[in-house]
Amino acid sequence: MKTRSQTKDGRFQQRGGALLVAIVGTMVLAGLAGGMLAVAGALKGEHVAATENSKALYIAEAGLSSGIASVTAGAPVNSGSSADPVDFSGGGYWCMIVDNLDDTMTIASFGTRNGHTRGVEAVMRKNEEGVFASAVFAGNSSGDPLYDLKFGGLGGQADMVDGNVYSGGNVKITGDAQVTGAVKSTGVISGGVGKEGKSLPIPDMAGMHYETTADYDVASLFGAATLKANGLGGKAWELPETSPAHIFRKNPDDRSSDTSKTTKDDYFLEDPYETLNGSATLDWKNSTPITFSGIGSEPGVSSTNKVFYIDGNLWVHNRNAFSFAMISGDGTPLRVTLVVKGNIYISDNIFYQDADRDGLALIAIKDDAEKDSGNIYFGDPVFGTLEEMDAFMYAENDFLDNNLSATGSARVTVRGNMTAGNQVKINRDFGLEHSKLTVDFDDRLSAGDITLPGLPKATGAGASWVLASWREIPAP
Repeated sequence: MKTRSQTKDGRFQQRGGALLVAIVGTMVLAGLAGGMLAVAGALKGEHVAATENSKALYIAEAGLSSGIASVTAGAPVNSGSSADPVDFSGGGYWCMIVDNLDDTMTIASFGTRNGHTRGVEAVMRKNEEGVFASAVFAGNSSGDPLYDLKFGGLGGQADMVDGNVYSGGNVKITGDAQVTGAVKSTGVISGGVGKEGKSLPIPDMAGMHYETTADYDVASLFGAATLKANGLGGKAWELPETSPAHIFRKNPDDRSSDTSKTTKDDYFLEDPYETLNGSATLDWKNSTPITFSGIGSEPGVSSTNKVFYIDGNLWVHNRNAFSFAMISGDGTPLRVTLVVKGNIYISDNIFYQDADRDGLALIAIKDDAEKDSGNIYFGDPVFGTLEEMDAFMYAENDFLDNNLSATGSARVTVRGNMTAGNQVKINRDFGLEHSKLTVDFDDRLSAGDITLPGLPKATGAGASWVLASWREIPAP
């Protein structure tokens, strides 16, 4: 039997044990709380470090973009240094460019921010094989796996291409057709030799924004036109001779049978202030002249080295003329780019007066509202008067034939080039006959001997640079 004192001591012992447990529990909780705070602090520190590390990478990529831009522009230049980086987004970068002397350049860029440094490297490859170095170029932007870029014919009607050829599909050379330049394709080359599995960039015509960058908006200028009859044929809308766009006539009524199927306005390249020449002799002296304002004794402001933008269709087609020629009264080089948001129809000959210094670019771009647009059509289906063209031609969509048949043009010679963002698909076979295509590549653009306004730029003697590889590299 317990005594009073024993019971009291037992209570004291129980209370002491409970206090000890409470103290130990408090210490454990305090330790856990401290540990959690430490972990949280460490996680926060890791998050901050990761964020700064990512930002350093973004800054390095910004420096790399700057280096790529300088190489693409043809003026590679180093930027900043590790001791004196270029300020960017709370940090800085330095970029170094090395010419590897094998048509490649290595660009190394390092970005730093709050003690964190990351590095990236790109290799740029010089591309001498783009649209400026091809006599015939078919990009096959539609990705048609069955597309064939065809050359054929027998004997005197066999196709002849003096220059490089590229197809974003296949190349098919048959009969006695010849290609003297390099042949490249993403697909199969049959009937000739070349490089298969080769892909080349398609010119970015939409990126040129001609509707806002052109020197002259022809449709807008024709808001001041008057309807007149002219010996060139029928009544048409015309502009004063002082206007740079006077070289066009709009919707002539004597050719309504040709234009009746188009949904946009039709502009004809013909100068109402010059005398019609109906000679069938194929040279510039026997052609109907096209003269430009402000050149020589012509009134108005100078219109050479200008871009003309036409929201409509462009025709080189006259019922009374065989040929047209760009004429300069005082020997000034004529260099003009005609950009057409629609189609270009060519059925008459086009000549330079000065084949060494003059230049004409004909560019057809697509109109999203018109399915049939961005094409260049060849041929006069009735009279067969198209035989020779001096021009650099670019169709964002296709090159097509306007019924090149036994009654149409039997031979067509292009002195310039033919570039299609999609396909060159001129059907030139009719029965046992073949309409001969000759393309004599004009290398003046690719060699840098002349420049034409408003063309996608190519750097250094016509070369372009493409990104061959990209990777992250260790920081120094």
